[in-house]
Amino acid sequence: MPQTHVPLWLLVALQAAVSGVSLIVEIVAGRMLAPYVGMSLYTWTSIIAVVLAGFSAGHWWGGHIAGRQARQALARTGWILLAAAFSTAAALLLLRLIGGPVLGSVDHPLWSIVILTTCVFFLPSLFAGVPAPVLAQIAVMQQGAQSGRSLGAMFAAGAVGAIAGTLLAGFVFIPWLGTALTLAIVTAIYLFAAALMLWLVRPVSHPVVALVVAVLIMALGTFSVSRVSSCTTESQYFCIRVLDVSADPGAPVRRLVLDHLSHGTSARDLPRTMFSQFTAMLDAIARGRLEPGPFSAFFIGGGTYSVPRAWADRNTGPITVAEIDPQVTATAVRDFWLEPDGMSILDEDARVALQRRPDARYDVIVGDAFGDIAVPPHLITQEFFRLVRSRLSEDGVFLMNVIDFPERLQALSAIAATLQSVFASVEIWTEESLPVPGEQRVFVLVAADRPTAFPAITAAAPDPTRFAAMAQSFTDRLVARSSPARLTDDYAPIDRLLGGHF
Repeated sequence: MPQTHVPLWLLVALQAAVSGVSLIVEIVAGRMLAPYVGMSLYTWTSIIAVVLAGFSAGHWWGGHIAGRQARQALARTGWILLAAAFSTAAALLLLRLIGGPVLGSVDHPLWSIVILTTCVFFLPSLFAGVPAPVLAQIAVMQQGAQSGRSLGAMFAAGAVGAIAGTLLAGFVFIPWLGTALTLAIVTAIYLFAAALMLWLVRPVSHPVVALVVAVLIMALGTFSVSRVSSCTTESQYFCIRVLDVSADPGAPVRRLVLDHLSHGTSARDLPRTMFSQFTAMLDAIARGRLEPGPFSAFFIGGGTYSVPRAWADRNTGPITVAEIDPQVTATAVRDFWLEPDGMSILDEDARVALQRRPDARYDVIVGDAFGDIAVPPHLITQEFFRLVRSRLSEDGVFLMNVIDFPERLQALSAIAATLQSVFASVEIWTEESLPVPGEQRVFVLVAADRPTAFPAITAAAPDPTRFAAMAQSFTDRLVARSSPARLTDDYAPIDRLLGGHF
């Protein structure tokens, strides 16, 4: 019989608490990495793999500790939970310290994601994995004939704690408290659990050391929370940053960054000026096809609302924008001079918004689904394009931007082929210049029932830039050469098609 008796309810509570906060760290990891490497399939794959690897190694380590006498096992686990508290408190500062150097020294983005995730989140997961087998072994040894019931209670506690931690992280902690404060709360729970375990086996060996370590961890957590966040706003979806890129303080120009990617630039005094090639093409091609107007427009995504703002200034007609993140819209109003009066702004996913309005018809639907390797697959499939076509007016047009590498063009060709299966005319527009090897090339796909009447157009981006449609023979050869699969809701491997290059 162990010298230290611990009530089963306390063992269950400890197991649930540790499991819960370890899952909170896993969810927070995605938000922490997003400003550095974006949020994609690759990011979550790396996070889940690294965290599970840490848990597995921690369980193995904890199994060895569980073979010791209960008092000694609890004491060792208490010290390990202090290490969990320290590694969690240091995670945000460590990421800020190594994020830039890793991204600067590792060329391939997939390896940079894996390396960053491992460096920052393996140790917290390793230490968090140790208590489970220790607590389960003590519960089984203390209950004797009721050992099976006790073991079931411990497993259930771990599962319930993990579920609660996941829900709290996604619905409460991150959207309401932010990343740093969430990690500080996790650190405090680890410290409390460690103190409780060491108290159960009192007298504690080296109590002064334990106290000093706890104070240092609390100081580290406080310092991490007090650091100025890199986010202007931290929403349920993004780390939102607003950067001042003005050349003249009297004529402000600002850039919006969502996670690690620029999503547009706007000038207060130049509402009709576009600051990127794809917005310039979306604006100029659509107006060239539809003016003198008026025409109705539906935008997939808002960002800085650059094109909607320009069209509102031109009074082109009714404008509807589906922006899933209300904080992005609020940021556009506060920092990018958006005047939403007269616009219909929907705080929902664009596909859902179109599905919920079967009677709506638009002269132009504008899609901005591309940015980096985090491309929403459900917005580039055959089923979605059919939905878009059903919401267009008789002579309506759909435009969407695509970013790809000229030496690959697998993503571009797959999307073009998918559009060709829905629309009679599909054009590929880009800057009228020779591509530079290794560059990211911006394209705009124009899909409709008839081709565009003009083959080229000059637009400010912000300097005057000439854009042209690829010859139809090039588009046909591109699609035929790549032999792309049509993208569907069941199969849309856009991450693989992009090749992890972004």
